[in-house]
Amino acid sequence: MDFYGLLISTGVVALAEIGDKTQLLSLMLAARYPKHAWPIVWGILLATLANHALAAYVGHWVAGLLSPDLLRWILGIGFLALGAWLLIPDKLDEDQAAKPAKGAWAIFVLTTSLFFIAEMGDKTQIATIALGAKYDSVLSVTLGTTLGMMLANAPAVWLGQQFTKRLPIAWVHRIAATIFILLGMATLLWGGNLT
Repeated sequence: MDFYGLLISTGVVALAEIGDKTQLLSLMLAARYPKHAWPIVWGILLATLANHALAAYVGHWVAGLLSPDLLRWILGIGFLALGAWLLIPDKLDEDQAAKPAKGAWAIFVLTTSLFFIAEMGDKTQIATIALGAKYDSVLSVTLGTTLGMMLANAPAVWLGQQFTKRLPIAWVHRIAATIFILLGMATLLWGGNLT
């Protein structure tokens, strides 16, 4: 287990997820189904584990195909781009609105499906691919990014909009963007020697 990869993955994804469209989806589901927080949280966990395990594996697999120099440039530029992307606020698309569901099982299935789809191509999924390419342990990256997602989304489900109204989302995104930019610069300057 790569604890440094786990720690970095947890921290950057937790910060990047604040105000992200999947967190907005969590808020929307919690508002729509206020008595079903647990099925929503379990759905988020299952969707994130599946999505991020696949993303971390893809990143790790691609890293094995590329030369170390090419990988260093791709990751460095990718981390810089992620840092810039984090400064653009997300909005939840209308087509991702939840359909009415009844019962805990239906809400769990709905949450899992919506969250998995919303995470496709999302900043945190792209970050997971990059982190999977940077760190050798797919398990550490998957657990770290999943933990980061849960740290950002579970409170959003339980505390609702009180959670996001009290956080300075613009500052949180700036901090996450700075971390990704520093990771990008460190990767470009020192390559794989800085882990």
